[in-house]
Amino acid sequence: MDAEKNSPTPGRPRFLPCGETAVSIEFGNIIDLEVNRRVHALCRKLTEARLPGVLSFNPTYRSLFVQYDPWESSYEQLILEIEKLLQEPEGPLKDERVMSIPVCYGGEYGPDMEEAASAHGLTVEEVVALHSAPLYHVYMIGFTPGFAYLGGLDPRLFIPRKTTPRIRVPAGSVGIADQQTGIYSIESPGGWQLIGRTPLKLFDSARPAPFLLEAGMSIKFIPISADEYSHS
Repeated sequence: MDAEKNSPTPGRPRFLPCGETAVSIEFGNIIDLEVNRRVHALCRKLTEARLPGVLSFNPTYRSLFVQYDPWESSYEQLILEIEKLLQEPEGPLKDERVMSIPVCYGGEYGPDMEEAASAHGLTVEEVVALHSAPLYHVYMIGFTPGFAYLGGLDPRLFIPRKTTPRIRVPAGSVGIADQQTGIYSIESPGGWQLIGRTPLKLFDSARPAPFLLEAGMSIKFIPISADEYSHS
């Protein structure tokens, strides 16, 4: 098939079969808020439609990964049903959930803060102000359980990830990598530039709802002191 004809457009996404039990529905090829909102709009429609055979959804920056049971629904039938849903009106947008995330910037909680600041000729205070100013959109959850990929980082803070990743990054660490900022949900290896840490647990298997953040919501970073962090 001609790749150009099968590329996603503003009116119609691209459908890519993934084996015999899944399909990826692509709405674009860039990191874009409107593209991501189209992904979540279809995710909501599929959730409400409860199509036969559909098992799970996984929204990403620009696509929706849908797993299905081929014994209950064929690939062709599933695509027909999804295309019908895409033709339905979007309806009013739901109020976007906003969560405040306290962050202690720099020092032992942000070991790469000085490097990030000097790379752009900024002071630590300016980095904190620029990083905590936006309302960030949670584009997707991935990498590790609960890891939040956020959009909306000020271009003045763009910085490449570390050439040599750390073996252990503490849970709650807030980092920057290229054009993105994100929060490590659990202790894990990682190569993002660490500028702070939140005392909140993004993932806790003991909670009824293990994930603190979900794709599609928004967050606001709130700077706190080291003393406030230790008493959180």
